[in-house]
This record gives sequence, C-alpha cells and structure tokens, in this order.
Amino acid sequence: MKRGLSILTVLGLLAIVLCGSCREKEQLPKSEEEVRLEQMGRLDSTLLWMLPRAKGMDGWMADSLARWQERLDALSAEAWVLVEDSTGFIISEKNADQRMYMASITKMMTCLLALENGRMGDSIKITKDVYTTSDARVKVGDGYTVGNMIREMMMLSDNNAAYALAKFVGGDTLTFYGMMNQKAAYLGMNGTHFANPNGMPNDSNYSTAKDLLRLSRYCMRDTAFAEIVGTASADIPLLDGRHLPCQNTNALLTSYEGCIGIKTGFTRQAGNCLASAATRDGVTLYLILLKSRSYTSRFTESAMLLDYGFEVMRVYRDCKK
Repeated sequence: MKRGLSILTVLGLLAIVLCGSCREKEQLPKSEEEVRLEQMGRLDSTLLWMLPRAKGMDGWMADSLARWQERLDALSAEAWVLVEDSTGFIISEKNADQRMYMASITKMMTCLLALENGRMGDSIKITKDVYTTSDARVKVGDGYTVGNMIREMMMLSDNNAAYALAKFVGGDTLTFYGMMNQKAAYLGMNGTHFANPNGMPNDSNYSTAKDLLRLSRYCMRDTAFAEIVGTASADIPLLDGRHLPCQNTNALLTSYEGCIGIKTGFTRQAGNCLASAATRDGVTLYLILLKSRSYTSRFTESAMLLDYGFEVMRVYRDCKK
C-alpha cells in the first residue's frame, strides 16, 4: 500500500502541475496553420524534472526506472530527443540542443517545400547537372511526375532526386537553399542551417535534435508527407511506363509496431541517424536520434527509446485514471 501511494503521489503531483499549466484564456479561433505551429512547438520538460525524483522511491517503479536508465546510458547515439506529441512531454533527451550533422534527414525539408510549392502532376527529368552521385536510383534521362519523384526521394533517400527537385522548385539550387533556410527560420529552427537539399557532407549543413523534432512534427501534420514516409514499399512509375520498385530505407516501418515514419540518414560525417514516429493506444511519440554507431544500432536504439517512451506514458495515463 505504501509503495502504491508513493507512486500515485509523484504522478498525482505531475497531473496537478499539468492541469494548472493547460488552462487557457478565451481567445479568437486560431487558423489551421496557427494550430499546426502551436502543436509543433509544444514542449514540456515536467517529466524530465519528475522522473529522476521518482528514482528515490521504494518499489517496482524505482527499480524499473533504474534499469531503463542503465540501458539509456549505454546507447551509442550522441544526441536524441523523445517527445509525446499531444502533451509535448520531453520523455528523454541527450545533447538535444547541440549542433550536429543531419545527413539525409535534410530531405524532410526538401520534401516539405516540394509538396508546398510544386504541382504534383508536372513532369520532371533527371539532367546531367543534377546527377551528382553515382549511387542514386534515378538516372540521367529518367522522367517522373513531381509527386512520384518526391516519393522516390523519400523512400530510397535518393540524393540526385533531391537535387532535381531543388532545381525544379527553386529555379536553381541556391534559391532553393534560401527557401530552406527561410522555412527553418519560420519554424523556429534557430540552431539549423541548410546548405544542400540532400544532407551530403557539408560543414554548413547542420541542425539540432530539437530543431529536427520541430520540423518532423510540422511535416507529419501534412497528410501527403505523412502518407509518403509511412509507406514501406511501392512500385513508382516513370513517365516512359517503367516502374521502379522501392523499399523504404526506414526498417522500423516493418519491424516496429505502430511506426508511422519518418526518415533515415547516413554519412561518415553525420553517422547513422533516424527521425521516427510511432503510435500505440492513442499515444504518438516522436524521436530524433543522431550519430548512432552503426546502420543497425540506429534502429535498435530508436526502438528501445520508443519502448521506454510508451512505458512512461502508460504509467502516467494509468495514474490519471
């Protein structure tokens, strides 16, 4: 009984604090964009403040938290931030405000701007001036609709497709980089600077875990974006009638229950990165993980952090019942 009361006392205090902070004054109805920006930027560090104090309690909760903390301390990733979307609770973070290279997570911004500024049915071709890397799946002369090239870029993390879309949307790539940085400023990504559309190594292309969290939450509130990054596999048509089979580079889409996106990234400069989101039992978590040790660890470490987040939110919700 004493243990149960201790747990309820801590989490009950948390509920009181939250209820007090959630009261809003009457105001005029907000536009959809205002609501989107508010939801994207909502962060609450209450859980980060409360959970360490719970470690001093007797009983299963303290033991469970201690075991989780040991696992978190062993992660190879250099930075991350894990957030529950509806409340903005920061469940776990490490170096979340530190500037880091982001590799192909950059393509989230490229995708967003292409969706906002391009006409999905227009035709776009891969030309020699945008064919910058030989490891891309699109080839010189290949033609797609804009919508299908966006899909191919995000699913296969295609670097040449990103350059083609940047030139198509911006008229030239430098103009597109300006659009990227203007959008980043609009979203309050104050620790971010974009210098290319695909995340290839560049000392001027950097962000922070918290900034990329803002971007991912904003992007996922675009239904077209969410549908693309949540697709595990697809055959994407070219204009000449051929089809390109695509398997999403985000392995969590098929290996982690409830995963709904978002984007992988890797360069030697940035290490192995992953922006992910998952929904279970009405709870949606967002996670940005940067510079993990290996291809495999970015997925296993992200899955472990998501598991931790769902467990923390389960305990919190049970306490409120």
